[in-house]
Amino acid sequence: MALLEIKNLSADFRNGAQVTHAVKNVSFSIEKGEILAVVGESGSGKSVTALSILQLLPYPVAQHPSGSIKFKGEELMGAPDVVLRGIRGNKVAMIFQEPMTSLNPLHSIEKQIAEVLFIHKRMAPEAARARVVELLKLVGLEKLTERLNAYPHELSGGQRQRVMIAMALANEPDLLIADEPTTAVDVTVQAQLLKLLKELQKKTGMAIMLITHDLSIVRKMADRVAVMYQGELVEYDKTEKIFTAPSHAYTQMLLAAQPKGVPQPFDTAVPAIFHAEQLKVYFPIKAGIFRRVVDYVRAVDGIDIDIRPGQTVGVVGESGSGKTTLGLALLRLIQSTGAIRFNGRLIDGLAANDIRPLRKEMQIVFQDPYGSLSPRLSVSQIIEEGLLVHFPDLSVAEREKRVMEVLLEVGLDPDTRNRYPHEFSGGQRQRIAIARAMVLKPKFVILDEPTSALDMSVQAQIIDLLRNLQQKHNLAYMFISHDLRVIKAISHQVIVMKNGKVVESGPTQQIFEHPREEYTKTLIAAALNIEVVNG
Repeated sequence: MALLEIKNLSADFRNGAQVTHAVKNVSFSIEKGEILAVVGESGSGKSVTALSILQLLPYPVAQHPSGSIKFKGEELMGAPDVVLRGIRGNKVAMIFQEPMTSLNPLHSIEKQIAEVLFIHKRMAPEAARARVVELLKLVGLEKLTERLNAYPHELSGGQRQRVMIAMALANEPDLLIADEPTTAVDVTVQAQLLKLLKELQKKTGMAIMLITHDLSIVRKMADRVAVMYQGELVEYDKTEKIFTAPSHAYTQMLLAAQPKGVPQPFDTAVPAIFHAEQLKVYFPIKAGIFRRVVDYVRAVDGIDIDIRPGQTVGVVGESGSGKTTLGLALLRLIQSTGAIRFNGRLIDGLAANDIRPLRKEMQIVFQDPYGSLSPRLSVSQIIEEGLLVHFPDLSVAEREKRVMEVLLEVGLDPDTRNRYPHEFSGGQRQRIAIARAMVLKPKFVILDEPTSALDMSVQAQIIDLLRNLQQKHNLAYMFISHDLRVIKAISHQVIVMKNGKVVESGPTQQIFEHPREEYTKTLIAAALNIEVVNG
């Protein structure tokens, strides 16, 4: 008997008279101890299939016109809540794609991990705390064991993802559903986490359903692969067969798709549009009954940077290295010290009212599109919000025209502009976030992991789109990413950060072909060959 057996599964989403067929007659099985990778583009039905297993779709909006889902021979489709509660988080656990929206912002890390232990194991508080510490160490968060009262917003994207993995592993499940588990994680930690999951799978006999767009991960991790396209299972076979002799044209396209090319040349003689000297961002550490400052977290520690029109500066480094903090400081979204010049104008001392008119010229695309898009606004309202603030004289028709034009630019159907963010896949939401920034026609854009939630083929399209927009409008980019393949394809210059400092910087080709620092060599080795890091 298979551990999990799915037969003829279909899933529909209803919005009034409109019906979207998200999954269509999908059948596959997962054996005990097996790793099955489910791959496909955003919107192909991967996550909907995974959510169906635990009956987590929003009923009655979502419905299953057909299908059977059996776990250890027990039917889950339409099972009573008491049965599902005994399975969710206990026998079957799930790591969700977006940790910032999956973790409760009002609860500490300890409370969220311990909750799973209280519900399913009925552990005493002391035993639960010991298990929480053990789990955090297991996923490489030793330093967090001294900050168990930390909240999700106080952690980096990679740290939040590891907390999610710790929660999922708490009860040693028989099946772990991992929905893009390494999306927000840098390459060295990705290698460590994948090695960890593989070791746990071998040690406990746990099966893993791995949903990912990274085919390099699939080849190293999976026993079998299920390829989905537009809600259908188009290919299903052993991993080696899929990679050496794919039979379906869509699978062949996926294997061929990856970010390619090099950035277009820019004028090195023009003055920098963004310039910073000795930029520092220190966060105080308080202790004692009077909460006195005893030390500082040096998130950004004395960084100089120049970015010219038409240039892309890539910023790489592990989670918590200060990449995102550097970007927020440049845009004056957090307090910092040091000189910051935008377009020749000193802005580090400007008041909020004085800097507001400049906001339309410098934009940011955040890492987590679901967290940065308001769930209460339609796509059209989200994109036109900046137009209402910065271009109040535009008519309703002019705003709508600009919204439709920018949706076309980022590869989305303008007819979907009246839908809401939850009706889109992760990749589509990221394109909406890019459209929101680009509609204001800025001069400088910070892109914080803009392709991390996208599958390979869409990554390549977004990189091409960003290149075209840069060439057309002479845009300056600061591109923050842990994906060195993307950085190599789009960046003119690379800055390597560690613990708030720049450990190495230079032209992209030099950094990739002749890195000087051991840390840079480790990052590149992890990106190009995960086995190097595993040792």
